[in-house]
Amino acid sequence: MRVLAALVLMLWASAACADWLGDVQSAKLVGEGDFSVFGFRLYRAQMWSERIPIDYEERFVLHIVYLRGIKRERFVDTGMNEIRRLASAPIPADTLTRWRADMMQAFVDVGPGDQLSAVYLPGKGVRFYAGDRMTGEFDDPAFARAFFGIWLDPSTRAPALRKQLLGTAP
Repeated sequence: MRVLAALVLMLWASAACADWLGDVQSAKLVGEGDFSVFGFRLYRAQMWSERIPIDYEERFVLHIVYLRGIKRERFVDTGMNEIRRLASAPIPADTLTRWRADMMQAFVDVGPGDQLSAVYLPGKGVRFYAGDRMTGEFDDPAFARAFFGIWLDPSTRAPALRKQLLGTAP
């Protein structure tokens, strides 16, 4: 039964992620987990990479399947708040304005079952997908690191999910 479940998950993942898998040729599922707020599951996140453990010298993908509806503006506000909170030094206002505009371009409103993906491009930046459609590519390594830090920074608000995504949870 476990083998069948694993096979179904692999088939689902390869079908659902086919568009961004071209960015990460031999990607493997590193880890996955749910994100909940006040007991309500909001999404299921997966980390895919050619290299395990992941590192910022190689491409990797954060893939999220939403379980509830969320407006784009909410994504952007929450993301920007977390980027500011996690920053080791104040980020200039013009940089924050540019990053906010980039996020507004790349993000979309989602409903249950919708999928968003972000591909980390080492030394270059980040590429975003909504389902099978690329919604933006931003050549800004600092933005890419700050964005992925929302999930990967040791000070993330979701430390259990971080461990699951990195494949280090027991």
